[in-house]
Amino acid sequence: MPEFKTSPGTRDILAPDSARWRSFQDVFARTVEAAGYSYIIPPMFEDLDVFLRLGEATEVVTKEMYDFHDKGGRHVALRPEQTASVCRAFVEHRPTTPWKVWYSGPNFRYEKPQQGRYRQFDQVGVEALGADDPLLDAEVIALAAKFYADLGLKKVHLSINTLGDEGDREKYSQKLAKYLRENEKSLTAESRATLERNPLRVLDSKREPDQKVIEAAPVIRDSISTTANEHFETVLQALDALNIEYEINNRLVRGLDYYRRTTFEFTSIALEAAHTAIGGGGRYDGLVEALGGPATPGIGFALGLDRTLLACDAEKVFGAPLTAVDVFVVDTVNGRHAHELCHLLRSNGFRADRAYDLRSMKAQMKSADRSGAKIALIIGSEEVEKSTIMLRPMGSGEQYSIARKDLLGEVRKALDIK
Repeated sequence: MPEFKTSPGTRDILAPDSARWRSFQDVFARTVEAAGYSYIIPPMFEDLDVFLRLGEATEVVTKEMYDFHDKGGRHVALRPEQTASVCRAFVEHRPTTPWKVWYSGPNFRYEKPQQGRYRQFDQVGVEALGADDPLLDAEVIALAAKFYADLGLKKVHLSINTLGDEGDREKYSQKLAKYLRENEKSLTAESRATLERNPLRVLDSKREPDQKVIEAAPVIRDSISTTANEHFETVLQALDALNIEYEINNRLVRGLDYYRRTTFEFTSIALEAAHTAIGGGGRYDGLVEALGGPATPGIGFALGLDRTLLACDAEKVFGAPLTAVDVFVVDTVNGRHAHELCHLLRSNGFRADRAYDLRSMKAQMKSADRSGAKIALIIGSEEVEKSTIMLRPMGSGEQYSIARKDLLGEVRKALDIK
């Protein structure tokens, strides 16, 4: 028989890590739903053209998408991100604006697996469509910052920039391309190839030989319109009013071509790896229109689950939650008593488990130890005759007999539940 394993860039998430993932998403839900964002679940695959709108020069489009023809002959792709899917949903359903939604779940990109980066990776994020208000930009950024704080993270750095309006971006791109071509001999081969596809992406290079050229490059702030500059200044003032610290990074362009005006990125200064970005986003005015909808402003962010949890590990915060049962029932008679008692306990809000297959008392007590339960309830033939149950605190304390009719009250008392 063949030995089946997970595909490269994927892995199984088992307990206790799986409980930590779910808790991560629960914290995010509480944070953003408190600000009026509702949950959306877009499909995991879309028509390929939905994602081509991300930009033909974007690496996720040119090299990283999992795309295929389905049995109906449609050319589809597993989603590499979720903003385009949310915008497609907006065009299809035309909800009332401002439309504020949040999402969570897996995305798929065919890229080299490395620490904190997988071919199937989870993100949480928000999108707000239908408002051009710079205070909404600040709200979105503040939500991400609050979520990181809710996880217990303290060493998170916020970088922010503006890409101006569509015409500003194109004007700057031409100016930057001219400068980079004049200094092309000083760039690495990888950056020279990127220059031909998208000059802005050269600014993303972390390769040492490129840094001198990048540092002397023209900055986009000098090329943006008065309107775009005023928008950006209002965003900064709003963040200042909320005491949110940030650094203006004139080289920050982000990885997707649809960004306009405000763009931002969160990095963990607790991580020592080469890739320390844990989330980011920006405005994408024009993406809804590119998908066939009316001109609609939008802003959002996506936060990487794996990278953020690595940052939590580095700061020793947000560990896996305790998921142990409260009670473990040991039945040495016939198993039916454990079956009925577990049902009763669960129906009254307790977490309860038991052993199976009529194992020995010793084996069942070992299972009780492994379960993490705070107390064990033991039923033997003597307890059945007397309608009693032996209650044993796990770890320390003497066991004692309780009347079966008093079970729920005695369990609450033993668990110190008021």
